[in-house]
Amino acid sequence: MTELSRRTFLYGTGAAAAVSALPSTPAFAEPQTSGHRVHQSVVEDARMEWRTLPKNWGDSPFLANGFLGVQIYAGRTANELKLMLSHSEVQDQRVQWEAAIGLSRLPIGYLTMTYAGAITAVNWTLDLWNAELRGTVTTAQGSSEFALLVHNDRSTLIARQQGSDQAKWGFQPLESATTRTIRKPPEYTANPPATLGTANGVSYAAQPLHAGGGYTTAWRADDNGRFAAHVGYSHPQDTHTSDAIREVRQALAIPHPVLTAQHRRWWHNYYERSLVSVPDKLVQRYYWIQLYKMASATRAGGPVISEWGPWFPEQGASWTAVWWNLNVQVSYPIVNGSNHHELDAVTATLRKYESNLESNIRPEFRDGNSYAICHPGDRTLRPGPRYCGVPGVAPNDHTGNLLWAMHNVWLGYRHTMDRRVRDEVLLPILTKAVNYYARFLVEGTDGKLHLPETRSPEYANATDTTYDLSLIRWGVRTLLELGGENPRWRDILTRLVPYHRGDNGVLIGANVPLNDSHRHFSHMLWFYPLHELTWDSPEHRDLITKTFNHWTSRTNLWAGYSYGAASSMASNMNRPEDALSFLRYFLDRKPVGANAVLTENTFYREGGNLAIESPLVSAQAVLEMLVQSHSGVVRVFPSVSSTWRDASIASLRTQGAFLVDASRSNGATDWVRVHSEAGEPLVLRHGIVGDIDVRDQFGRRLEHKQQANGTAIRLRKGQTAIVSRRGTRPDLCPRDVPANGSAPRWGLP
Repeated sequence: MTELSRRTFLYGTGAAAAVSALPSTPAFAEPQTSGHRVHQSVVEDARMEWRTLPKNWGDSPFLANGFLGVQIYAGRTANELKLMLSHSEVQDQRVQWEAAIGLSRLPIGYLTMTYAGAITAVNWTLDLWNAELRGTVTTAQGSSEFALLVHNDRSTLIARQQGSDQAKWGFQPLESATTRTIRKPPEYTANPPATLGTANGVSYAAQPLHAGGGYTTAWRADDNGRFAAHVGYSHPQDTHTSDAIREVRQALAIPHPVLTAQHRRWWHNYYERSLVSVPDKLVQRYYWIQLYKMASATRAGGPVISEWGPWFPEQGASWTAVWWNLNVQVSYPIVNGSNHHELDAVTATLRKYESNLESNIRPEFRDGNSYAICHPGDRTLRPGPRYCGVPGVAPNDHTGNLLWAMHNVWLGYRHTMDRRVRDEVLLPILTKAVNYYARFLVEGTDGKLHLPETRSPEYANATDTTYDLSLIRWGVRTLLELGGENPRWRDILTRLVPYHRGDNGVLIGANVPLNDSHRHFSHMLWFYPLHELTWDSPEHRDLITKTFNHWTSRTNLWAGYSYGAASSMASNMNRPEDALSFLRYFLDRKPVGANAVLTENTFYREGGNLAIESPLVSAQAVLEMLVQSHSGVVRVFPSVSSTWRDASIASLRTQGAFLVDASRSNGATDWVRVHSEAGEPLVLRHGIVGDIDVRDQFGRRLEHKQQANGTAIRLRKGQTAIVSRRGTRPDLCPRDVPANGSAPRWGLP
């Protein structure tokens, strides 16, 4: 018999106190209002609704906590629902094959809810504020009310049912094999079949791995309409079955109000860390759904995002690992501006698994001072027997993955000014990533340092590839700024060959122009997101405009993330209407490329594949309209469409570790509040027309000076500046601004 833990028995003093204070309400009542009412109101307005039974991962509700993922949709028969289970840690461990095969994420299986009668109607709501799916199922034999959540702290699916036709629970395991077919070796075999059993009243399906260890799905329904399911994973140990059974028993031993209170507390605190409200409610709801999705998909203490997040599409397909050649890098910037570094799994992963980085380069280049990241890899940065590209040696592929990932780490450092990130992760790993490139640079007859042939991602091979040069230039500049003077880095920065140019701006590389539609913006990293050349410098504008206009002139092969990136670039070029146009094209679910589209539940389908990064890039594009902070300047409402007469933001985080609140009404900025967490220099473009007052949080005047690039305000660590029109005393509370038109809800409303 599995013993209940002391934690389960006592619940914890906070949870026990919480349950005693809970009101006596029905099991499925609407949640009680608590915390900041405007945050709750905005997030509740973003709820997703289903009035039609969803059919697959692209139109269904989704739940997760960074580990366990669940999606619910139509089952195999008219009276069945499927709850597809997945887990971000469940992967194979056969290191003899490349990561997408031998270290592949593995399908688990699905729970079934089988009703006595055929399903005739559904009425479901995905309540983002509480991270809970609630609703009714009407059948030919009656109806049932249910509530589902993936418990934030326990990684356990918790469900309750009541009604005249309550479903019976079951489970169907799926074959434990990679669903990828590309380069799949003929000797590959699936893992052994699952074993079904029962222990201590808990049903389970135990799935062993050839490499040792395995994963187990355990589930149980009690006599009170409660249900719990948990997926346990262990390698090389074989504790997965006992772990899963224990977690199910513990969850059902805790009163449901306690579990709910624990779960909701985390999510409410999460949403209250920042606020975005704009009059286009389609955009506003979409943004908050992506924040929900991001917290569902990743945590700093969990695996870095794979192509599917924690979810696993039932049919699988090719993207069974972690893609470091763009997908991870563009998924995570949103955690910075939205003030959610508790989700930064990139920095945490590189810190924890740094020792695996050297295995990504060929053995002959392993000198103890060189790092790279291959793609695909697994969540621990292992590539299997597959190596990162070597400049000048064919075949070549994506040498710059690690440098681009280090830009994510740098952004995290700049937004928090956390010296531990700088000293323990950024500087040591960035040094070795630059070292790997530096060994291949060669001096040309022009005295410049050139790069042998590399791959410009998803387009062509070239010497002096712009993608690689921009990352090298950013890397050595960052090392010089943060690590101090170094003759080698200074020489590279001084003599690295300039980007090759043509009539349409910057080329892919030497003698390789962009002649076709190109979904990747790899040849424009120097502009966005690296901000090496910026719109603030008039001498750069012609080159930026030519390159951007040429790239955006051919969209027939674009991906979803291309539209989000184009929107962000337009925002950084003071083209707000173009920025909104690119964003709305994607959000309006128009066709993308040859066979891709944003799905009804804000997932993104590319061919038959789920790809998580494109929707997240579009959410970042919303932030670029509202706040920017590159090049030492904090810009408030820098690219807001003229159709957005009102906007309200709170606690958006910028470089320099500033938290920004601001309000816009009737097409003008009313006030801006900036709180300094680190005492960094502040240059602010507040956008307020006319004379201003600058005061601290106590109403005292603050020293400030108007400069060419903005208003310089001297702030100490912990101090706040409030900038407003001269003589006004504005209401500094965040608000949900009025809608400028109607907007449908996401889901299948």
